[in-house]
Amino acid sequence: MMRQLALPLPVAASSDARDVIADESNAAARGWLAKPEAWPLGRLALYGEAGSGKTHLARAAAARFGWRWLDGMGLRGLPSPAPQGSVIDDADCVADEAALLHLINLCAERGETVLLIGREAPARWQISLPDLVSRLRATQAVGLGPASDALLRGLLSKFLADRQLRLDAEMQSWLLMRLPRDAASLAEAVARLDHAALGFGGRITRPLARIALAEWLEDHGIYDDSETGVRIPSPSPAPLL
Repeated sequence: MMRQLALPLPVAASSDARDVIADESNAAARGWLAKPEAWPLGRLALYGEAGSGKTHLARAAAARFGWRWLDGMGLRGLPSPAPQGSVIDDADCVADEAALLHLINLCAERGETVLLIGREAPARWQISLPDLVSRLRATQAVGLGPASDALLRGLLSKFLADRQLRLDAEMQSWLLMRLPRDAASLAEAVARLDHAALGFGGRITRPLARIALAEWLEDHGIYDDSETGVRIPSPSPAPLL
């Protein structure tokens, strides 16, 4: 088989609320994001592990309410006013603590909404500025729980559809048994399958999927037992004597 050059085709992530998949793991977050007028002090912190879906939920809310999007790691000084509200992504990694404190204070004075996004609840962020620690501890926080099987299946179907890939239900189940259980990993796996399918000029089969994903899965501590179809952690190397 002659392998073709696979061109990397970017796929834009959707921020449409219709693409948010309702699940028990995000029910509390969806409830809070739907009613920003009910947030104590006008602030909310949304937290969860990488790939838990917090950014997708936040972008859908930002699009709905017209909030501006700010990068916490790139936040410097004091941004211009945003009457509709602001979202600070990676707020737990903010480099300029004083800028975040000033932004929170200014938004409180003007009655502007503030949504903070991080991997952990604000009370656990590594912040040195006492006044900012106080503001963060007073911020209502809502977390995202582990994704259910139904949510993971829905996410996999969406990522496949985004790249116009068609896999039957049996093949999708086969993949879900082997992939890490988070949205970011599912998206990465689908991107690798798409790249492999373009490269070999054929449909996605189990042998092709094994080839495309084997090394990446091993990097996640998983190898594929093709006979039993079970995800098994890779054995740790024997200690040196």
